[in-house]
Amino acid sequence: MKKGLITSILALTFSGLQAQPLPATPKLVVTLTIDQLRTDYMEAFSSLYGEKGFKRLMREGRVFRQTVFPFTGTDRASAIATIYSGTTPSMNGIISQKWMDVSTLRPISCVDDPAFMGNFTDENSSPSQLLTSTVADELKIATRNRGLVYAIAPSRDAAILSAGHCGNGAFWLNENTGKWCSTTYYSEFPWWMSQYNDRKSPDYRIRDMVWEPIHPVGSYTFLPEWRDQAFKYKFDSERINRYRRLIASPFVNDEVNMLVEELLEKSNIAKDEVPDLLALTYYAGNYNHKSTQECAMEMQDTYARLDRSIAALIDLIDRKVGLQNVLFCIASTGYTDAEAPDLSLYRIPGGEFYPNRCATLLNMYLMATYGEGQYVETHHNGQIYLNHKLIENKQLDLAEIQDKSADFLIQFSGVNEAYSAHRLLQGTWSPQIELVRNAFHRKRSGDLLIDVLPGWTIVEENNANNRVVRHADIPAPLIFMGGGVKAETIKMPVDVTHIAPTLSGVMRIRAPNACKGKAISLSTAFSPTGKGE
Repeated sequence: MKKGLITSILALTFSGLQAQPLPATPKLVVTLTIDQLRTDYMEAFSSLYGEKGFKRLMREGRVFRQTVFPFTGTDRASAIATIYSGTTPSMNGIISQKWMDVSTLRPISCVDDPAFMGNFTDENSSPSQLLTSTVADELKIATRNRGLVYAIAPSRDAAILSAGHCGNGAFWLNENTGKWCSTTYYSEFPWWMSQYNDRKSPDYRIRDMVWEPIHPVGSYTFLPEWRDQAFKYKFDSERINRYRRLIASPFVNDEVNMLVEELLEKSNIAKDEVPDLLALTYYAGNYNHKSTQECAMEMQDTYARLDRSIAALIDLIDRKVGLQNVLFCIASTGYTDAEAPDLSLYRIPGGEFYPNRCATLLNMYLMATYGEGQYVETHHNGQIYLNHKLIENKQLDLAEIQDKSADFLIQFSGVNEAYSAHRLLQGTWSPQIELVRNAFHRKRSGDLLIDVLPGWTIVEENNANNRVVRHADIPAPLIFMGGGVKAETIKMPVDVTHIAPTLSGVMRIRAPNACKGKAISLSTAFSPTGKGE
């Protein structure tokens, strides 16, 4: 009797399991990374939106209000590399959009590669400096190259890092010509792309592009505005920088959408049952990289236009592929655009920190300590690079010089902390050290990393890239939407390294080879462990 009861229970259990098949693998995964997207702005400007963009994502999606980047000094390139690799710059090698090449003492782009020529550009590019695999790479490996991967972005680094090492194509806008361009690293430049450049690229239409508010001026009430008249920009009015201004405006998102439509029509993406990846990048930052104080109305209109672009993209994907066959993942690079209010007007403590003066004084200190020589080779992006060859020739201890230099730098006004490479690699652990360590790559970062106090302005020699330091995080959202995704708004922060393994799980492929995060369950209630409840 007892044995029969157990048998019946097991039979019911297994039949119940069989009645709940796994959700189907999507034909297409669309990753939309929106540069500079902020959760607070996305929510605050909701009265400017229609029903099919942000409101639809919030209504039907799994919405994480705040993603956390587990490293310091986030920018567009390091954020996108982390999203697709599931690991931090210490492993994937993309510490920033540019870093100092110690062999030439000149800054290089994270996607520079002299071995590959450009298509419709004179830039030489490849993803060779991305040191780990990505979701895109693992998809290509798992499907034996049958899965298609295309990336479209306003900027070169975003397109290439999204496409990864194995992508079929990465396309970005040439900021000098207005043509869509690529690199010979990827397969042959598609015929339809050349055709598109000959007939439909932005350079044919920019003379007619005028940016004015899409709503009455009185609708833009969420940010302090110093004007009572609507703005008006004609991109073609400044011939030298016109495409750069286009790329730093919400109009570039519609250009991305137009190319997506061409891609869906002319390529084989999403035409079979093998999952494909379409990696897109939008822009939601300050117009022409001005401060929000200078362009408050423009910022609000940017989000209103972004809402329309998202709605148009969802509608396009629905018409061409069917939303039941698609998973959307909308992520942000975090907000890093410089803000430069007059802090003295509001009596907020601060000052000015000059990296070049700091480097010069450090060299004088090291000469006084160790004898004549140029110990400091250069500085870049808050990092100081020492002359390793000189130190070796003098038979000095590099670790000792790094630590002594950090002790010297900490005495400067405006310096919150100075980290030596030796301390980061072999010193004691703390939560803050972990964040800095995750941003540090031993072959690309400097010997010394300087953390400037919040409220202080970092003043560069050319005065073009001055920025006021902020340590406070600005919330950046993460949204999943598609078949099988449980709609839910989650206030608990989620680590950005969870994105790659989550997408890998949906496509039933391996996570990238250096992935640190765990997959988030998209069909059950959220659990901070990433396993669902």
